Amino acid sequence: MKIVIGGQVEKKEIEKMIKEFDPSIETVVKSDLEAAMAMKTGQADYYFGACHTGGGGALAMAIAMIGRDKCETVSMPGKKPKEENVVKAVENGKKAFGFTGDHIDIAVPMILNALKANA
Repeated sequence: MKIVIGGQVEKKEIEKMIKEFDPSIETVVKSDLEAAMAMKTGQADYYFGACHTGGGGALAMAIAMIGRDKCETVSMPGKKPKEENVVKAVENGKKAFGFTGDHIDIAVPMILNALKANA
């Protein structure tokens, strides 16, 4: 599994969390535009991005490049991630996940668990 990390904030922290969760997952940190292009060209399986709203800077380029139907806003300010929504998103084929920087400790393992369960 290869995950590209884009968005606007907490990129290195997201990468660290992914590596702690499963060291076999390949990660690469890029700008949001480069990360979205990596998804569009098949260079990565999944996109993780964080920003202050969970959808704007985290997912804007991914939405533009791979389409809204492949993207999921996992959390927003004041709205923590919900496991059932993340599982449903993965089951429905979502490939890009955006969340707020203050929810990375909840969102990242929740998304990874859903991806592993659906593999």
